[in-house]
Amino acid sequence: MQLSTAVTRLLGIEHPILLAPMGGVAGGALAGAVSAAGGLGLIGAGYADPALGWGSDAWIRAEFDAAGESPVGIGFITWALDRRPQALDAALELRPRAVMLSFGDVAPHAAKIRDAGAVLICQVQTLKDAREAAANGAEIVVAQGTEAGGHGADRATLPLVPAVIDAVAPTPVAAAGGIADGRGLAAALTLGAGAALIGTRFWATEEALGHPNQKALIARAGGDDTLRTRVFDTARGIVWPEPYTGRAIRNAFSETWHGRDAALRAEGAALRERFFAAQRDGDTDVAVTFAGEGLDLIADRPRAGALVGRIVDEAVAALGTAADSLR
Repeated sequence: MQLSTAVTRLLGIEHPILLAPMGGVAGGALAGAVSAAGGLGLIGAGYADPALGWGSDAWIRAEFDAAGESPVGIGFITWALDRRPQALDAALELRPRAVMLSFGDVAPHAAKIRDAGAVLICQVQTLKDAREAAANGAEIVVAQGTEAGGHGADRATLPLVPAVIDAVAPTPVAAAGGIADGRGLAAALTLGAGAALIGTRFWATEEALGHPNQKALIARAGGDDTLRTRVFDTARGIVWPEPYTGRAIRNAFSETWHGRDAALRAEGAALRERFFAAQRDGDTDVAVTFAGEGLDLIADRPRAGALVGRIVDEAVAALGTAADSLR
């Protein structure tokens, strides 16, 4: 069954499922698989920082090649893109279906994205930011709740999504934060959203980048095992603006350093190198595994295309069950 919404019609896709552009995780193979299955895959260029090993101009081109023939988009962290705007130019040369900007002022980049023929998607965490995104020409606004994995703010998904819908109408809205199965997609559609942006659930797929140890951790951990923290950014030497923190799975590193950012910074480059080595080696006691509260709903690592179909089928069943219960 096709769930047609304002978002699917705007993007020319079959299903109201958008892949969250998770930095270092949502590569071309994953984005291409989600798009081929009828959703829209977004490659995660993140900070567009070559020092991280992903997000460089060459990396962006390689990941678009890996996506194959299916149209895909790309996502950037906006405040980092301000420092390296040439990464956006490199991406736009590849004619992405959409560009998603998160965490910052979209005004300097909005016109360039729209003029290139890409759909401008803006992720927000407050009503103020939602209104500003719409005023700057966002064609889709993503309302992200604090339940999301990775970086976000303080508002919960359930009350934030309908508030953003009311604030930016008629601009279509996608819901994000803690959505990991078809019931979450059905809930988002019932709230009035035109799609769900899903991240953590797609990390636990065969095509996702990232170490297999982290995928295994996602499949066995639960939402109670996560926390919002700055500690992993501090360990990487990345300074995030207020009010953003990152939701990740607790581990020995966070238990030692959470709330002790000044002491962690004082440890210097030696500890930073140890942290990056752990990330490369898949040492989940030290490395960061960003993940959302939907972890309880993740127990396997399927192919991404099969997962898209599963989520749609579950959403259709959930919507039907809800309708039947009211008769």
